[in-house]
Amino acid sequence: MKIPKRLEPLIEDGLIDGVVRQLMSGKEAMVFVVRCGDDIRCAKVYKEANKRSFRQAVDYTENRKTKNSRQARAMAKGTRYGREAQEAAWQNAEVDALYRLAGAGVRVPKPYNFHEGVLLMELVTGADGDAAPRLNDLSFEPELARQYHQTLIVEVVRMLCAGVVHGDLSEFNILVSADGPVIIDLPQAVDAAGNNHAPGMLERDVANLRQYFGQYAPELLTTDYGREIWALYEAGGLHPEVKLTGQFARNEKVVDLDSVLREIDDAKDEEAARRLRLQTPAQ
Repeated sequence: MKIPKRLEPLIEDGLIDGVVRQLMSGKEAMVFVVRCGDDIRCAKVYKEANKRSFRQAVDYTENRKTKNSRQARAMAKGTRYGREAQEAAWQNAEVDALYRLAGAGVRVPKPYNFHEGVLLMELVTGADGDAAPRLNDLSFEPELARQYHQTLIVEVVRMLCAGVVHGDLSEFNILVSADGPVIIDLPQAVDAAGNNHAPGMLERDVANLRQYFGQYAPELLTTDYGREIWALYEAGGLHPEVKLTGQFARNEKVVDLDSVLREIDDAKDEEAARRLRLQTPAQ
């Protein structure tokens, strides 16, 4: 096929040898199957900001790092330079997340290179050797639904242990390869420790999995892995081999408000006495 203009720099620099076909066109990028020597990979070509419909919600971009204060100011003001910087940060977020998660053993496509706004990565294939289908294009028997749900919960845990929350996980951005589900599409990934919205995003990711697989295995609809996982993370007890129950018990213990107020008053009295001692000359 004719070489898309955005892929020409990768051809010229020897990163890819040819374009086989277009795989898909989404709201934020186009994906092509490309040839790299004897290997077949995929190239994700990010659309320019004014040519795509996806909006970079402030919830996702909160606390993302910028190169310098000038860039941060420009992004805040929405100048042309600022929009370009924000676009670069958005793309880099997926690249950084992929490398980070692949290094942590999470089931994501292996990244190879990021060049001129194009992410070169592994082509995830199905049992037939062709490009893997998305989860939402398949249906499941109850046992396989339970198995895939458990696999993906483990991957959510691995991601959080690596400090990452997907932020938009659903049946539409999970591929089913020959050996199970693979998580894709990470430009909205957030840093778990640096984003105040991370807990809610993680719970939503897990709820999406529960709802999807629950249509095939209804008992999953009563689980609450999201809050259980986050509670363990906050308490420092989360690790990839953690045994989860799928249940979360709220702390229903009634707070003794009078006791708390008495402790506050006692602390104030002690501080007042300390200050008085410091002001009183020694005899």
